[in-house]
Amino acid sequence: MVGFDIALLPVLRELAERGSVTAVAAATHRTPSAVSQQLRTLQRQAGAPLVERAGRGVRLTADGRALAGMAAGVATALASVESAWSEHLTGVGGTVDLAVFPSAAELLLPGLLTRMRAYPGIVLELSDVDVSEGEFAPLTADHDVVIGHRPDGARRADGAAVETVALLREPLDVALPLGHPLADRERVGIGDVVDETWIGVPEGYPIDRVLTALAAASDTPPSVAFRTIHLPVIENLVAAGHGIALVPRYTSGTRAAGRFRLATLADVRAGRRIEALARPDRAVRPAVRTVLEALVAEAHAVTT
Repeated sequence: MVGFDIALLPVLRELAERGSVTAVAAATHRTPSAVSQQLRTLQRQAGAPLVERAGRGVRLTADGRALAGMAAGVATALASVESAWSEHLTGVGGTVDLAVFPSAAELLLPGLLTRMRAYPGIVLELSDVDVSEGEFAPLTADHDVVIGHRPDGARRADGAAVETVALLREPLDVALPLGHPLADRERVGIGDVVDETWIGVPEGYPIDRVLTALAAASDTPPSVAFRTIHLPVIENLVAAGHGIALVPRYTSGTRAAGRFRLATLADVRAGRRIEALARPDRAVRPAVRTVLEALVAEAHAVTT
């Protein structure tokens, strides 16, 4: 592997994570032809086929996937050295791009920003995201930290490509209109609510997976009247008597009084795991580590 240029490795890693030369070119501000040229150069230096044709595009070979995995390790090692040197010279500082979905922002962002006042050298750039469960990890290619969520029992993101920091488990409760026959109950069972009209989130989102699991447990498909990604809209529809919903306890609990009731599911453990995701080479940056630590502290404060 004489003359192997590690500066070419990032393009292979990006191809592994983004899936196409066009996507890599857009993300790295190159032309597709420049990306293809770099891949050819790297393949020649590596002495093994790294990509192969797949329809009108390309995909990694087994050797390509192996080298892409090693590329992530190289990037992490280099970032660790660069970050340590930068911290030595100037202390902890820099810009951290944080992507967060709306209900987690409601829950964690005010306290996080308060905590970050202790670090005036760190600038937080915030991005709103609201995607299905499997789409949070890929966002780490474009953001320093991504706050995502998944239902209980769902597999965590790939630990080799993405570092996952557990923040909190938020139970899911059943939101009921105040005039509902079950509104005076502290706990309800699956059989009590499975035949109700539901207000839901889009299919593929973590809370919808929990609702689908509840329906599967009773062998009764859920009747979902409306779907929306906006939690306050779901709460408003419940409060107006248009159905019931699964909602996150800590987030919706702050708005429930006098509007709707929250009841615990008695015979199932329903919840979502809120996590911070980051590429390993970004997670080693002191500024990113500081934000992750502040997120962990704020999540602990929310749940205690």
